[in-house]
Amino acid sequence: MMLKQKQQQLFSKILVANRGEIACRIMRTARRLGIRTVAVYSDADADAQFVKQADEAYNVGPAPSAQSYLNIDAIMKAIGESGAQAVHPGYGFLSENAAFVRRLDAAGVAFIGPRERAMAAMGDKIQSKIIAKEAGVSTIPGFDGVVRDAEHAVEIAEGIGYPVMLKASAGGGGKGMRVARTAREVRDGFKLARDEAQSSFGDGRLLVERFIEEPRHIEIQIIADGHGNVVWLPERECSIQRRNQKVIEEAPSTHLDADTRRRMGEQAAALARSVGYNSAGTVEFLVDKNRQFYFLEMNTRLQVEHPITELITGLDLVELMIQSAAGRALALQQADVAVRGWAIEARVYAEDPERYLPSIGALARYQEPAGWRKAGDVRCDSGVAEGSAISIHYDPMICKLSTHGATRADAIAAMCHALDRYLIKGVTHNIPLLRDVVASADFAAGRTSTSFLAEHYPHGFKGHRLTDQSAARLAAVSGALALIRQARDAKRSDAASADFAVLLPQLRDDGSVAKREAAVSVSLASGAHSIALDGTNEFRVATALDGAADPTVQTLRIRWAVDQPFVEIEDAESGSGSGSSSVVQFLDPLPLGFRLQFMGTKFDIDVLAPRQRDLMRFMKEKEAADTSRLVLAPMPGSIVSVAVAPGDIVAEGAEVAVVEAMKMQNVLRAPRAGTVRAVHVTPGATVSGDDVLVELEAE
Repeated sequence: MMLKQKQQQLFSKILVANRGEIACRIMRTARRLGIRTVAVYSDADADAQFVKQADEAYNVGPAPSAQSYLNIDAIMKAIGESGAQAVHPGYGFLSENAAFVRRLDAAGVAFIGPRERAMAAMGDKIQSKIIAKEAGVSTIPGFDGVVRDAEHAVEIAEGIGYPVMLKASAGGGGKGMRVARTAREVRDGFKLARDEAQSSFGDGRLLVERFIEEPRHIEIQIIADGHGNVVWLPERECSIQRRNQKVIEEAPSTHLDADTRRRMGEQAAALARSVGYNSAGTVEFLVDKNRQFYFLEMNTRLQVEHPITELITGLDLVELMIQSAAGRALALQQADVAVRGWAIEARVYAEDPERYLPSIGALARYQEPAGWRKAGDVRCDSGVAEGSAISIHYDPMICKLSTHGATRADAIAAMCHALDRYLIKGVTHNIPLLRDVVASADFAAGRTSTSFLAEHYPHGFKGHRLTDQSAARLAAVSGALALIRQARDAKRSDAASADFAVLLPQLRDDGSVAKREAAVSVSLASGAHSIALDGTNEFRVATALDGAADPTVQTLRIRWAVDQPFVEIEDAESGSGSGSSSVVQFLDPLPLGFRLQFMGTKFDIDVLAPRQRDLMRFMKEKEAADTSRLVLAPMPGSIVSVAVAPGDIVAEGAEVAVVEAMKMQNVLRAPRAGTVRAVHVTPGATVSGDDVLVELEAE
């Protein structure tokens, strides 16, 4: 939405003190406003997209954040050398560092964010809770002071009542947060949360408060200027989280009514006014099933999920921040704010979606989805391209994928469309989980809470569970693709039909995987006599699942260039434009078939000729390796501590080591009771995924 007042030059040059997708996002608005941009980068990011997109770039140190993106001296030097008039911090790193703002103020450089006083007050979760109470904002029961040590935390927890949340006083993003339900969990969680907080924010202080179970996480975006004007914007719901980090957000929330929205917005604005806040900020609340809401924290920066607010309001929040920093009064009035449709954001991470562990490596193939039904209904905020590296040193986010529609159902449909058309190879990613969530009945009905993932995937997400209908569809598509590839390999386009035994991985209730078999007969339809190897084919496919006597018959129109990634599929009987089209990704050929991505999940599918299937019955399955006496690295990372030595006797579940990756610490525990045979790592060592860290004696 264009602002009412005529725009003019605000700053001639802005330095972006951040990296990745948020740096690219800020630069996009700066370019539109005619402002030159300066990037700062670590050694690990020398070839990153945000560096290439900037007008100037300065190296600020080695890969570790403490030596580069948190290195205030190095960044101040880059500001001086570049002549930047203002700094946008993005989120994370120095975005909520009051000391950095003081340095900028002393140098006469504008900070594109709140003033130092407001940041110091609201960026400290302990102090902000006290201020919120004084401003009349609903707050969660808890301890308002600094927690001295683990035993003090236990004392506080037992006074408040379990469960409790331990969380970092500085920063956010799920770092330095632990839920504890017992005194032991408080003691264990205190050390981990404190160390994560110190590593991420340079501040190990923690607070303790009551943990509200089954809440919704709903936040209010505010925008303020330096003239006392504050406007609140429609809420974002961020309930679907893993490890206290948001995964899927939407705006507005299905849970709020107009009155609750207004009261939350007014409290958020009152809190901002009480500290003389300017710029963009977000007031986060926990909301229970009765729409009672409690202040959680205020983030004094641009939020990761800001794109969905922009999609439903038409505002550019980065532009509004720049205007505020330049001393402009808001041209926006509260009465101007309206909700326009619905938006959803899915955070695409390089991580194992089952255990939420990061994945590193290069993006061997990468293609972002384009728009769908109208311009702007799919938005990708990323900082990568094909060939980009996902580093062990930083957050594993690849992209913030957002969709917009006139209704929530439209936004969900656009998200499913976009996720199916998002190609990522080279690293493990969480698109399978995102696709399963947004296509679920509970999400469609708006039945979400912060425990959504734990409740729906109690043993971890293991992939899409095929139904009879989706299994028949996948088997039919597999048979059609096999026929096309068979025609290519035989160099005979007139191979118009074939029979196959298709073996699909079927996820069981206990999380194990079995093979599900389908007999598939494929033939060209509509009187065609030859197969197009780079174009559209129409097939009649008969599929009999699990030995069924009556096969399911489908006529599929398939557009595919052999072995290319995207397979466009349409039910021919439904007619073009019926909305029945879908996409399957052809990822890799395999010795007995191929790997497809279907409904977001990767399936290794065997497609066998009848004779192959008969002979396969005589093949012995390979036995799985026994790793019950080994402690393996669950991901690439660095060893923080080792708690055992050779000869130690450990109980099942005892801590043996702590590994850190991307600022998150993970405790590794003994898989069974036994005696430690060997320890292969020391603190500070760098390890790869599945490296053997500790061995136990054989039983």
